[in-house]
Amino acid sequence: MVDIVTYKDELEKILSTLNELSSRTPELQMFLKYVHEAESAKILDAKTKELISLGIAIVVRCEPCIIWHTNAAVNAGASMDEILEVIKVAVCMGGGPALMYALNAFIVAKEFLAVKK
Repeated sequence: MVDIVTYKDELEKILSTLNELSSRTPELQMFLKYVHEAESAKILDAKTKELISLGIAIVVRCEPCIIWHTNAAVNAGASMDEILEVIKVAVCMGGGPALMYALNAFIVAKEFLAVKK
């Protein structure tokens, strides 16, 4: 029998490994605190910041980042239409390689939005 791995499962694995690693590295904890502060709502709301981060993740071709920021964007209230707008801009900026990673973002968004319903 084949185990079906969902992006939710992948995200949980990423979070678990990150928590284990950061618990052993105070320097990384400081960086994660900075990330938390940078991504918190101030002038821009959390949804906007997560959508920006998703676009960057697509362009730099980071699949774990795509999973992370798609989930965060959905949790912050992003719709599929908003995610599709981000995908289009990311592909404009990143070309063909970004298009291939945009496919991942689309699939991840479909899963996380379906779970949220």
